Amino acid sequence: MLGNSMGGYSALYAVDRGLMAQYYRHFKERFRAAIAYYPNCGIPATMMTAPTLILIGEADDWTPAERCRVMVAHARPDGALIALTVYPGAHHGFNFAILQPGRSSLGHWLEYNEPAARDAEAKVRAFLATHLGTAAADEPTAK
Repeated sequence: MLGNSMGGYSALYAVDRGLMAQYYRHFKERFRAAIAYYPNCGIPATMMTAPTLILIGEADDWTPAERCRVMVAHARPDGALIALTVYPGAHHGFNFAILQPGRSSLGHWLEYNEPAARDAEAKVRAFLATHLGTAAADEPTAK
């Protein structure tokens, strides 16, 4: 599962044991991995059921990185791995080249950040290769 912003929060929600248990009795293997770009990390005492990668900008004023730091710090130790990368100077939407130049939306700043976007893409590829057994990031897929 992969999502950006609200979709990123949905990805976190989908693999959090406490939240999923409310809706699904047999949720243990529902998703094998989750990737969340700049989500709202508002899940208290989270326990992920699948390895999770969170990518967020330090300068994000819509979904602050500090919430993700707090969520990861308070994650239950018996849950799956949560990997957090915070990009200095990156804003909400940092992975969308169309947000160049940056702009305001609903009172928040959105802006593409090429170094962060490239690094995030590499991290996503490596994360998927590790947790889903997909082809390595630099290997072409067979057709």
